[in-house]
Amino acid sequence: MSTTTNTDRAALPTLGLGCYWQDLSVGQRFRTLRRTITETDLINFISTTGMLEAIFIDAEFEGGAIRGRPVPAALTQCLIEGLLFQSMIQGTGLALLEMTLKALAPVQVGDTVWATVTVTGIRPTSKHNRAVIDSQIDVYNTRDEAVLTYTAKRLLAGRDSLSP
Repeated sequence: MSTTTNTDRAALPTLGLGCYWQDLSVGQRFRTLRRTITETDLINFISTTGMLEAIFIDAEFEGGAIRGRPVPAALTQCLIEGLLFQSMIQGTGLALLEMTLKALAPVQVGDTVWATVTVTGIRPTSKHNRAVIDSQIDVYNTRDEAVLTYTAKRLLAGRDSLSP
């Protein structure tokens, strides 16, 4: 059995932390993991948000041009943000400051989505070793078709601005 002291633990790198703003550069690109959207995801999301529109709650809805089980664009965007929270901004993200979103194509239950993230701007702040990071997020479905695009402006921590 090994013994690890507090000093030893502090010297070990922590897995799963996001990027500090100093780790990023304009033009840098990332790809997220993939995530399949389930019926449970749809039901939980529309129930929580109150988006109880017929197209989402009626599995046999035929009143529109979209066939299958479409999901709200907001659900797709939130799932991608969840993937980013678990990776790029885990422990370093301080605030989402602004976002714009454009839905390009329907996403349905059973689709697997993923995204590319392109850093488009970095502006260090004058206080607390932070920076405003602009990024373009392009979301794709199972068939690698673009389904959603959005921009995000976030406040990220810098090295030494957070406790380890």
